[in-house]
Amino acid sequence: MAWLSKKISDLTGTEGRAEDFLELTVRSAPGLKEPKKLDVLPEEIKTLKGAGELVILEIGTNGDRKQLIVTLAEWKKLSPKIDEIVAAAPGLKGRRPGQRPNLGG
Repeated sequence: MAWLSKKISDLTGTEGRAEDFLELTVRSAPGLKEPKKLDVLPEEIKTLKGAGELVILEIGTNGDRKQLIVTLAEWKKLSPKIDEIVAAAPGLKGRRPGQRPNLGG
């Protein structure tokens, strides 16, 4: 007796050689609670195009936050000085850029 093992695409059910498959990781999608891995053939995803330059934002208060993804063009419409404003803003940890601690010495 022999075992026959074959690999099929998670997208289309198409059979292929194991070495022909790619691993497609879905990091985020509506309704997805955790990242998922799909086995796909290159021709099945060749029409996917990147969205270009994106800015990933988080909006809200400590208890109620949501993620917003916008194009770089939309982001730059907020202010002609948006790059300078963000560069001077405090990071999530630590001090404002250029600020030195007062060591009281």
